[in-house]
Amino acid sequence: MPLVRIDALRADSDRLDALGRAVHDALVETIGFPPDDRFQVLVSHDGVSSTLRYDNYLGIHRDDDIVFVAITLRSGRTPTEKQALYRRIAELAHEYAGTDPRNVVVTLTENESIDWSFGYGKAQYAATADEVNTDPSSVAAES
Repeated sequence: MPLVRIDALRADSDRLDALGRAVHDALVETIGFPPDDRFQVLVSHDGVSSTLRYDNYLGIHRDDDIVFVAITLRSGRTPTEKQALYRRIAELAHEYAGTDPRNVVVTLTENESIDWSFGYGKAQYAATADEVNTDPSSVAAES
């Protein structure tokens, strides 16, 4: 269920595929997503008509091997899980695509179950009417 966007500068299809596999494998290993839960947008920028901008923020000297990884997922992961994910993405991006770990920038955006539709215009994760407690006495007790 995570939606992953990977932007890389002058990456061919093999490198984009390797980066996509690195991120997916890290999500499966560190957070426990199912192996068939893959939704990715992989984009190569040519450096002319589209490009990536970066500096040496936090003293990290990046170069044109830079990769931006943006992951949108439902909230609920611990800081420890997130740190393990960042570390594993950098390790696997190096192993699979030869990307130096200093060039891997990862952001997570968290949302709620209602914020997802996987097709047919339906919110598959939304609570159904049967799952919502409509007992008037429970509503009064919560007030």
